[in-house]
Amino acid sequence: MDPVVIPILVAALVVVFLVAATVRIVPQARRYNIERFGRYRRTLQPGLNFVLPVADRVNTKLDVREQVYSSDPKPVITEDNLVVNIDTVLYYQITDPRAAAYEVADYLQAIDQLTVTTLRNVIGSMDLEATLTSREEINARLRAVLDDATGKWGIRVNRVEIKAIDPPNTIKEAMEKQMRAERDKRAAILHAEGERQAKILTAEGTKQKDILEAQGTQQAMILRADGESKAVELVFQAVHRNNADAKVLAYKYLETLPHLAQSDNNTFWVIPGELTEAIRTVTTAFGDQSAGAGLSASAEREDAAADVTDSDKDGVGAPEIEPNSTLALDAVAAADEAAKQAAAAVSDAKAEAEAAGETRLPGRR
Repeated sequence: MDPVVIPILVAALVVVFLVAATVRIVPQARRYNIERFGRYRRTLQPGLNFVLPVADRVNTKLDVREQVYSSDPKPVITEDNLVVNIDTVLYYQITDPRAAAYEVADYLQAIDQLTVTTLRNVIGSMDLEATLTSREEINARLRAVLDDATGKWGIRVNRVEIKAIDPPNTIKEAMEKQMRAERDKRAAILHAEGERQAKILTAEGTKQKDILEAQGTQQAMILRADGESKAVELVFQAVHRNNADAKVLAYKYLETLPHLAQSDNNTFWVIPGELTEAIRTVTTAFGDQSAGAGLSASAEREDAAADVTDSDKDGVGAPEIEPNSTLALDAVAAADEAAKQAAAAVSDAKAEAEAAGETRLPGRR
């Protein structure tokens, strides 16, 4: 080998080493802390950077993107002396690489311990129910404390979230029983409300039904009364138009009396006060024939008495007449005759009434 080539190769290797030791390429979202002879010199930004070889060296490489740190469950005692395990999730970002590297030895451990102590201070002033229902308040208080404490470390805490709160098993069982009782209570209340609404709607429907039925009955009674009124008016006009006499009217009046006994109230019925006037009218109508029958019976009785007197005068032994025997026979005969004549008069009056009704019908048309 040529002696000149060896120095050239050594010089080339030295140049390559110096270039490699001088040039530093920093990726995006990374920061490099440079120390010169063990002292912080500067922080390299993303891109191509040059340092002094041998004198400068990279101490720490930091990621300035937002980081997520999930801590292990930590036991915390509440105000009502119950131990609960709380998991937290921390979102943080390095804002000052120099402070993050030189102000705290291990910023993750420091943040974790600070989170635990802050949680114990916050949860210690709350009972279990408030702890389970006040996550937003706990998160806000944790973030305020951590952001204030980590500011000098070059770290900004963007968000703190409670991932889980695990009470003891006995408390879980008690809470499940309580929730089951609450659900049963709500179910019973909803069932009672449903029944109440159903009863109200049923009552409203029954009320509306009764009202409509009453209105229908009222309208029917009004229409029925109106029809009966018009019928009575037509009958009255027909009677006056055909000029019916008092005998026909009295007979028709007496003819309607049996309908009173056909009503539902068959144990008590009222006889109108005009009944005596109607009977008097019928009696007057039939009075002439009854009087004639009475006069003929009286004449026969007088003739029989005269014959008996003459026979007594002549001294002829006539058979004895039992007391009141002839008079009783005459009274029976007279009553039979009067009944026949009354029946005939009634038949005539009925025929006249039917004739009057037939003559009234064309008038109604």
